[in-house]
Amino acid sequence: MNDIAARLHTFCSRFGLRVPILLAPMAGACPPALSIAVANAGGMGAAGVLLLQPDAIADWVAQFRAASNGSLQLNLWIPDPAPVRDAAHEAKVRAFLGDWGPAVADDAGDAPLVDFAAQCEAMLAAQPSVISSIMGLYPPDFVARMKQRGIAWFATVTTVAEARQAEAAGADVVIAQGAEAGGHRGAFVSDRAEREAVGLFALLPAVVDAVRVPVVAAGGIADGRSAAAAFLLGASAVVIGTGFLRSPEAGIAPAWADALAAARPEDTMLTRAFSGRAGRALATDYARAAAAPDAPAPAPYPVQRALTAQMRAESSAKNDITRMQAWSGQSAAYARAQPAASIVDQIWNTARLALQLR
Repeated sequence: MNDIAARLHTFCSRFGLRVPILLAPMAGACPPALSIAVANAGGMGAAGVLLLQPDAIADWVAQFRAASNGSLQLNLWIPDPAPVRDAAHEAKVRAFLGDWGPAVADDAGDAPLVDFAAQCEAMLAAQPSVISSIMGLYPPDFVARMKQRGIAWFATVTTVAEARQAEAAGADVVIAQGAEAGGHRGAFVSDRAEREAVGLFALLPAVVDAVRVPVVAAGGIADGRSAAAAFLLGASAVVIGTGFLRSPEAGIAPAWADALAAARPEDTMLTRAFSGRAGRALATDYARAAAAPDAPAPAPYPVQRALTAQMRAESSAKNDITRMQAWSGQSAAYARAQPAASIVDQIWNTARLALQLR
């Protein structure tokens, strides 16, 4: 067994996997059916629980466990500091959004977040294999409680400095998220998300060299070639998000799925226009308009997310890609409209053959 094979085997054995492929925990785009399919194919299922109340977290996990005994990751954002509100600026954002969807109520930006502490308790009660973090690090007391229950902590990082912080805080595994990744950037400090947008194949080996814990690669991985490259650069597993979005189990809007199939790497962009946090999405008409010099800057997270809620809901209901929140990694064109289990098999078999692994 060569070094790469040994590394992958060790990781899979530790976390109950047959293949070193993890579903990305995409909040709002991780129905139980998708995780069930990935886990039953030998990978790790996942749920981004940012939007879920505690009872909904328990229900999601119950649905997963009714159809799979595979490994499962639950993920939660670390809360940002309270945003600085600017009523006059928010009025400009509301007026701009009114051109793209329903009129936005004066108090729309006041919508509260789900209680973070209650979500943490619900994740502990669900007893997944893994609890992962993004946008920062869990408090030490929560980390201690995870470890007391035998739950591993996977910490998402976007820089070498963040990786070192995560290891020092007790992370069992570090997920190196490259700037190619679809969805929200995991930067610990929101203001640095664009400035420190490092590509995966520069970030990954640097993080591998900087920490002693296993490193998982995320961002721009949607086929066996990119997975093999990540393994060659030191990854113990890969995270795939956009690569699964066209599977029937994902159940995303047809217009979103079709747009992914046609997307070139340059057809995506980093934008704060949907939530106030930087994320990579398809460069739709709305996303481009929101980035124009004469457009008002997005409000901070979570205010912007609340202000865009009606527009996002209407665009999904009408299957309107021009203003849809269509998250997308830069390798979207490699996403296949196939069952998720088939995608897992194809990616792993291609990577295994490329690296001559048995």
